[in-house]
Amino acid sequence: MSAPVQEQPGQARPRREVSSRLPWILVVPALAGLAFLVLPLAGLLVRAPWSTLPQRLAEPHVLEALRLSLVTATVATAACLLLGVPLAWLLARVEFPGRRVVRALVTVPLVLPPVVGGVALLLVLGRRGLAGQWLESSFGITLPFTTAGVIIAEAFVAMPFLVISVEGALRGADRRFEEAAATLGASRWTVFRRVTLPMVMPGVVAGAVLCWARALGEFGATITFAGNFPGTTRTMPLAVYLALETDPEAAIVLSLVLLAVSVIILASLRDRWVSAP
Repeated sequence: MSAPVQEQPGQARPRREVSSRLPWILVVPALAGLAFLVLPLAGLLVRAPWSTLPQRLAEPHVLEALRLSLVTATVATAACLLLGVPLAWLLARVEFPGRRVVRALVTVPLVLPPVVGGVALLLVLGRRGLAGQWLESSFGITLPFTTAGVIIAEAFVAMPFLVISVEGALRGADRRFEEAAATLGASRWTVFRRVTLPMVMPGVVAGAVLCWARALGEFGATITFAGNFPGTTRTMPLAVYLALETDPEAAIVLSLVLLAVSVIILASLRDRWVSAP
């Protein structure tokens, strides 16, 4: 009998080969999940009226809904940038009591049903709301069921996407550059404008794109707070909902536009999401 081979000190142990066979217990549910997510979208493409698509896209009510959606989503994103970037900086760079609670409140719209968000906006900004009464009596401003109401509803549900993205970028930024600028005598505003903001600009851009896409697809808070009036508050998601009852092919065409926008957004952010850190 041969003596067992003793392992010498410092000698590397032989590596076990990993089986190249697919673990079907994981592959099968993974494929089922993929089919669950992809098949509805494939059905949308299959049932689309491709032969009449250009004519349907040129219809006045479709162009009207598309124009309103693009304008309101863009203005809502601008408002989110104006308010959300400073809020993200506050959460990432300033220590204050209750910061975790504030962060949780900022992210509530992510999990809050949009209809509930619309009801909350009505209770605060409606004609009999906490702030709405004062706005109407003092300045004659009425927000519900107006285009401004659409913008507010979209900004309410979309801003958390921007804040989370920018806060993550701020936490990952190298603060030594900011400290060096401050040592050289730069003010806090100059440091933020000339050093911090350029460093986190990819996060700001990614957050703004996600914010814009979320605002473009907003439905629940919009219909609750702003209503569904043609040319004023009827955005594309609302037009899809209305067209399902009268003209299903028009609903498919509008859905295709929103689907195309979503695919473009995800494709543009793919490198940011899947690249290794």
